[in-house]
Amino acid sequence: MTPFGILLPGRILFGRGEAAKAPALIRALGARGVLVHGANAARADWLIRALVAAGAEVHTVPCPHEPGLADLAAALAMARAARPDWVAAIGGGAVMDMAKALAALVPQPTQPLDHLEVVGRGLPLSQAPLPFIALPTTSGTGSEATRNAVIGVPDQGVPDQGVKVSLRDDRMLARLAIVDPALTDHCPRDVTLASGLDAMTQVIEPYVSCRANPFTDALCLPAISAGLPALMRLTLAEDPAARDALSWVSLSGGVALGHAGLGAVHGLAGVIGGRTGAAHGAICGALLGPVLAMNHRLAAGQGDTAQRLDRVFGLLAPALRCDPPDVPQRLARWARAAGLPGLGALGVAAGDHAAVARAALSSSSMQANPMLPSEACLMTALQEAG
Repeated sequence: MTPFGILLPGRILFGRGEAAKAPALIRALGARGVLVHGANAARADWLIRALVAAGAEVHTVPCPHEPGLADLAAALAMARAARPDWVAAIGGGAVMDMAKALAALVPQPTQPLDHLEVVGRGLPLSQAPLPFIALPTTSGTGSEATRNAVIGVPDQGVPDQGVKVSLRDDRMLARLAIVDPALTDHCPRDVTLASGLDAMTQVIEPYVSCRANPFTDALCLPAISAGLPALMRLTLAEDPAARDALSWVSLSGGVALGHAGLGAVHGLAGVIGGRTGAAHGAICGALLGPVLAMNHRLAAGQGDTAQRLDRVFGLLAPALRCDPPDVPQRLARWARAAGLPGLGALGVAAGDHAAVARAALSSSSMQANPMLPSEACLMTALQEAG
């Protein structure tokens, strides 16, 4: 058995009603803090009021979209001036990324580009991050359980293009992650669909990853079975039990990806997100079926990898009411019929496919794909996702 390690948030609380414990637990970490929230500030009001009532001084940072370098720089200047004891996040994956980055960077004597991978100097953090507390309000990214923050960086030489890169450190894991499915109730249908497909991708890719291990297998297999029926239910009607199931799938994926990596879906999605600014979950959802089909073709005769993909197809087939070999195509058709846009509608033109595929080949996520695809294979997947 290949050796592996386990690195988790300091404390995870899961279940309906657990968010009520957040004010006291956060306040115990210090009197001053920064709270990052999404576009709808009202969704954070209850937490702000409770923290203030508990004697905390709370400085708020809005994060209405996936954070870019300029957004991070502006928020960092404000956060450093506030001299916080902690940074909390209540929102989706973008909010988590912003808060995690602020918690990491506020104590540093340096600037973001000194620490960002790929486009920056990639220097390690010289000071320990502030405590980071996560309360996700969507079921998708699993960012409450990961040790990196994704930031968009524009390409200075090409207008309207760029890349998404990570700020990464083991100490960036949440001190406290509260996954309360009630916070996701009545999440808009389009967000539920896109983020849910991201959650599904993040339990499938670690399972078929070349870095899979018994720990991640134990998380991913039950989640693959539970996730798609829950998501399909939520596209038809609000359902607390389905929200509970999808929240667990999302958390499982966040833990699993940190221990087994991802794959070609995320390798491509990082490049596309940087170029287009389209929502990460929607990109992953559009790519999932075509990339599963690509990997299945590449894995023919490859023993364990082929068996793992067949097992995934077998787990998804009942919900899609199809034979296992038809899963990739049926999944893609279902997602499109449910309202998920294709890559073309997300800003990826056919003429972009070669450049996207070429850039994705060097991404960190691509290195965990069960086998390294060719540029031509990736272009076929992009065409099928269009």
